[in-house]
Amino acid sequence: MSDFAHEVETLRPQLLRFARTQLRNEAWAEDAVSESVVAALERPAAFAGQSQLKSWLIGILKHKLIDQLRRNTREATILVGEDGEDLDDDLFLPDGHWREAPQDWGDPDAACCQKEFFEILQMCCDHLPPVQSRVFMMREWLELDSGEICTQLAISSGNLWVLLHRARLRLRDCLQARWFDGQSAS
Repeated sequence: MSDFAHEVETLRPQLLRFARTQLRNEAWAEDAVSESVVAALERPAAFAGQSQLKSWLIGILKHKLIDQLRRNTREATILVGEDGEDLDDDLFLPDGHWREAPQDWGDPDAACCQKEFFEILQMCCDHLPPVQSRVFMMREWLELDSGEICTQLAISSGNLWVLLHRARLRLRDCLQARWFDGQSAS
């Protein structure tokens, strides 16, 4: 096995975790990662070394995930909240103002440059309700446009924006508790 093939294979578990988070289907995730690895190994010269190997592989994987989502559109399901309660009730007063205003995060751009930040962000995404995580990943990480997400998941644009709003609020809370509060203490 070449050094390149060994490096690619070493990154496979991370690629698989990323794919599982997005697809929420073990078989589809395996397929997408396998297709990505094969594509990389078939054309090792395409890796010009202008980025990290992991970043290059994630780029390939994003395209394979989109292909997988398109192939399996009809199997996607959208779940409604278990108790039917509005998740925003805990965050806002009846007049629409925050119950507790969000804290100042200082310089979030600087935090985004740290590897540990992305580990915390991934953990926060893993703890979102499955449908919120999927929609957030499709929009923000795979960079699909809203129309394509709505078509693939058979949801309305209003439902998409509600899901994204709730995902972002939960991520904000998670990042506040697990990253930014710890940063302000340092």
